[in-house]
Amino acid sequence: MKKKYIFFDLDGTIVDSREGIVNSVEYALKKFQIDVDDRMDLCKFIGPPLRESFKYYYNMNDREVERAVNAYRENYSVKGIFENKIYDGIEEMLDNLRREGLNLVLATSKPYIYANQILDYLNLKKYFSFVSGSKMNGKEDKAEVISYAMESLNIDNPSKILMVGDRKYDILGAKKIGIESIAVLYGFGNIDEFEEYGADHIISNVEELENMIIDISI
Repeated sequence: MKKKYIFFDLDGTIVDSREGIVNSVEYALKKFQIDVDDRMDLCKFIGPPLRESFKYYYNMNDREVERAVNAYRENYSVKGIFENKIYDGIEEMLDNLRREGLNLVLATSKPYIYANQILDYLNLKKYFSFVSGSKMNGKEDKAEVISYAMESLNIDNPSKILMVGDRKYDILGAKKIGIESIAVLYGFGNIDEFEEYGADHIISNVEELENMIIDISI
């Protein structure tokens, strides 16, 4: 079935969010007197649920995780949210896809309030018919984010949807619901990750992404 709805991840797919996320994670870790030798190592926080990352990478208990998340947001809500830039070619692609009659949806594990502000700040909201994100105090599971968008848009057939993302969480979330997926290599994931978790398609750049979406959908 040809696709009608294109679900996009945000960080690493639409925007390069490296600076804002790394700065905010570093800010949070300093609250625990944790110094990071290589700041780029904190890129591992881009994509996965934030709570999961603090717990997994720094062995934090639940109370420490909430403290770290609050510290992260203390910086992110004021500075980090504006330290994003649109990947080259993305805005043109979104405009072309809309002109082709496709329904574009943002599906991100980032809290909705932040995702909405980022789209406003970068003047991208006009391309999306719906924005689905996590709650500030809720779960950040990608399958739940996708399901919420489907329910809100009354989409009863997963085969009408194509999920585009840059990490395994996007692929796993899509698979859980039965949605075809495209993994992008220009973000923060890698080909080994995508092959291991079974991305349906893997592309290298934005031009390839646009061509593949149109080929699958139109």
